[in-house]
Amino acid sequence: MQLRLFADLVADGEYLDVRIDEADPDFVLGPRPDLRRMMVPVGPVLNFAASNFPFAFSVPGGDTASALAAGCSVVVKAHWGHPELSRLVGAIMSDALEAAGAPRGTLQVIYGQEQGVAMLKDPRIRAATFTGSLGAGRMLADVAAARPAPIPFYGELGSVNPEFVTRARLEGGGREVATGYVASVALSAGQFCTKPGFLFVSDLAAVAGTISEAAASVGEHRLLNRRIAEGYALRRDDVLAAEGVTVLARGSVRWDEDGHAWATPTLVGVSLATLEVRGSVLLDEAFGPLSIVVEYSSEADLPAVVRRLFPGNLTGGVHAREGEETPELRALLRELSRTSGRVLVNGWPTGVSVTPAMQHGGPWPATTGGLGTSVGTDAVTRFLRGVTYQNVPQALLPEPLRDDNPWGVPRRYAPAGESASWGSRAST
Repeated sequence: MQLRLFADLVADGEYLDVRIDEADPDFVLGPRPDLRRMMVPVGPVLNFAASNFPFAFSVPGGDTASALAAGCSVVVKAHWGHPELSRLVGAIMSDALEAAGAPRGTLQVIYGQEQGVAMLKDPRIRAATFTGSLGAGRMLADVAAARPAPIPFYGELGSVNPEFVTRARLEGGGREVATGYVASVALSAGQFCTKPGFLFVSDLAAVAGTISEAAASVGEHRLLNRRIAEGYALRRDDVLAAEGVTVLARGSVRWDEDGHAWATPTLVGVSLATLEVRGSVLLDEAFGPLSIVVEYSSEADLPAVVRRLFPGNLTGGVHAREGEETPELRALLRELSRTSGRVLVNGWPTGVSVTPAMQHGGPWPATTGGLGTSVGTDAVTRFLRGVTYQNVPQALLPEPLRDDNPWGVPRRYAPAGESASWGSRAST
């Protein structure tokens, strides 16, 4: 689906962002030459594949699709969790690209951490993407920045995706919120970068029973691999042992005879004061079915809580009563828009629509840079750079910049004489 979406993007041509400024001897800032600008591919892209989505964020995923759409060749460093699948899918895609007329080697797959780091240092690589842990992502980002010629590194590193429930919503639909919360945390054993890691409520006791009941009905689900399972088990132990934590659903981690781990949800409650004091233990992301319910006293305090404790996330959400429009709610949404890539109202963040308006990226530490998205059509802009052609003869211009526009792409046109009326629209 993502490949088809980006195929339509390429066919439309708007992503090229073609701009043509007609030569203007009377330009207000001095004579203007003929200027024609378009976006071009940055060059070969290295994609470090994710573990939890062998298709959506691996060899054929959004990073690969958007880089190919930009016109870049792609080297995928396969994830060790599904190497054979990566090999098979890589071969299928490579054959398809060549059959469509792409140069041989447009898509290649490599294996191993050493090979991935070596490729990241290769001067032919012009941009890199990554989905994984904060530690590994930060290490790779530092490698990309330390190159003799640094390159952009688009890493998706970690997010706890806080959700906030207004007092009015809790009183008018607390049970629905609690069951939806457990379902979102438990989905695929919490192995989503968009899993809600925190739920803020004004009355913990009002949802504790429903949360416990809903969690008890969730069957065990296998964790993706031993490394993820071991990390989750340690994180769970630390949270359960933290002072001031109330266990709502203890959950479990079971190891089978093949060395695989199976988990059920672990949900705990704390006061906001405890979260503030025990933040070094409680605030980190838990990749698995663990989440924390936090009891707050005043909705007026929540924007400051977001600013202080949750500076960068993929998502942030609010559950409010229908028609609720308080100053406190507006302030909370405003703060979440500053710290999150996607802001939700009365919804859960798990499940990312692959669609033009999607933003899947947020301020650090959710992503490096925090400016791009790895899902949706705007993901292509990460692998493009602008080039302006000045006074270039028609026969030598790229097709999208020629007067006859043989590709039929959308274009922005600035005619001569336009500068004399600048500002007139703003004053009307």
